[in-house]
Amino acid sequence: MFYYLARLHQNYVKDIYPIVIFSFDQPYRAEPNSFKIEFPTLKVLEFQFHAIQLNRLNWRDYINRPNPVAAALMSKMRIAKRDRPKVKAECLRLLVTLKLDPAKTRLISKFVDTYLRLSDQEEQTFQAEIDKIGIAERGAIMQVTTSWEEKGIEQGIEQGHRSLVLLQLEQKVGHLPNAIRDHISVLSLEQLSALAIALLQFNSIEDLSNWLEAN
Repeated sequence: MFYYLARLHQNYVKDIYPIVIFSFDQPYRAEPNSFKIEFPTLKVLEFQFHAIQLNRLNWRDYINRPNPVAAALMSKMRIAKRDRPKVKAECLRLLVTLKLDPAKTRLISKFVDTYLRLSDQEEQTFQAEIDKIGIAERGAIMQVTTSWEEKGIEQGIEQGHRSLVLLQLEQKVGHLPNAIRDHISVLSLEQLSALAIALLQFNSIEDLSNWLEAN
C-alpha cells in the first residue's frame, strides 16, 4: 500500500487517504494496518493505512445503509452458512432501493451473484426471502435476477455456436492453428454467423485466413 501511495503522491502531489479492503474469506485474524522501516537506532518510516477486513464485519450492520458499495461488499462479509440466502436477498433489496442506472445495477448485482453462489436448496430459501419483500421491491429484484438468466442463455448460445463453427471448419479445412482459433474466439455472434455461411466456400486454411483478415 505504501508503494502505491508513494507513486500516486509523486505523480499528482495530492493528499491521499490510504484504504485497503481485504476481501478474502480466511483467515479471520486482524490484518496489520501499518508498514514500518526501522533500525535499532533509527525509525526511518511508519506508514499507517485504514484497513477494512470484510470477513470481520457483521453484514447485519449494513442492510439499511443507502450505499451501493455496501450492497456489493455485504456478500464478502462473514456470513453464517444458514444466512447466505437471506444476505443475498438483502443485498439485492438494498441495491434496487438505490435506483441506480441499469448499468451500475447490473454490475453490482453480478458481483453479488458471483460471490454468493447458492446451492439448489439455498436458492429455494432465497426465493422464500424474496417473497417476504414488498411488491415493488420484489418486482425490481426479479428483473435483476431474470437478467442473469437471460445473459447466461445468451452466453450459452454464443459458446455453442462458436464450438459448432470450429468443428465444421476442422472438418472442412483440417486442423486449425492456435492463431486462427484465437482470432475466432473474439468474433462477435454476427461475425460467427457470417463465418458459418462463408465456410462452405473454403477449401484450405489459406482461404479461411484470407476471410478472417478481410472481416
